[in-house]
Amino acid sequence: MNRKELNPDASPLAAYGARLRSMREARGWTQEDLAERMGYSSVHISAIETARKSPTLRFSRSADRAFGLEGGADSFDRLGRELRQGSLLEGFPEYVGYEGRAVELRLYQIGIVPGLIQTRQYAQVLAESAMHRGAISPEQAVERVDFLMERQAALERERPPMVMVVMDESCIRRRVGGDEVMEAQLDRLIEFAELPNTMLQVAPFTIGERRPFDLPVNLLTMSDRSVLYYAESQAQGFFERESTSVMPVLTAYHQLQAEALSQAETVAMISQLRKGTP
Repeated sequence: MNRKELNPDASPLAAYGARLRSMREARGWTQEDLAERMGYSSVHISAIETARKSPTLRFSRSADRAFGLEGGADSFDRLGRELRQGSLLEGFPEYVGYEGRAVELRLYQIGIVPGLIQTRQYAQVLAESAMHRGAISPEQAVERVDFLMERQAALERERPPMVMVVMDESCIRRRVGGDEVMEAQLDRLIEFAELPNTMLQVAPFTIGERRPFDLPVNLLTMSDRSVLYYAESQAQGFFERESTSVMPVLTAYHQLQAEALSQAETVAMISQLRKGTP
């Protein structure tokens, strides 16, 4: 019987696989035994153990149920999250850790609706598009949407944060998915604007050169009133906590809000688009 030796130090993915095999063998289970308990094939278990396939969120949680590790500090769910975050842009995992605890969020987006107010269907279209381009695997496409939904859920707490969103007009003009997907997303934006802890504004094309940002911007205010800043391009992420660097960005955001449409004007524009009016 061929048995591939595992080197857990080779990569985080290899460490995950080695731990899965170690725990399986400690219980005297074959790959077939574990596969049956988890609802996967033995071929899939083998691919995870030998680092030929990345574990999905569903796989990690299934492993935790099989081994009785749910909610523990040493769970596969936690190890899988660390593994996934290692492939994210620099600074983003740290940003997400603060995002769920912030008392105020200020977001600016260009081209697509900000992730925190995307519908699942809208997010799935974007993930599937990235998959078809070969940028991510089918498993990563599922993980991307599930991770986004978890971030959204983290903001639905007993005392939710104030969430201020400014979107470039391109976010609502750009058609993503079919009519049904886009109409549901526009409905979601209107519902978001009606919440007591939100503010939604569109930065119209007419502001031209007065638009202060050329990249998406995320600003978080924490309970101690410190402000954190995260921005990213296609290939790089940047997280900043130094006030001397963050305050000019916050000032520029306030200037953007002054140039943007009011929330009432924004909702009126979205409602016109929803009805098919240019």
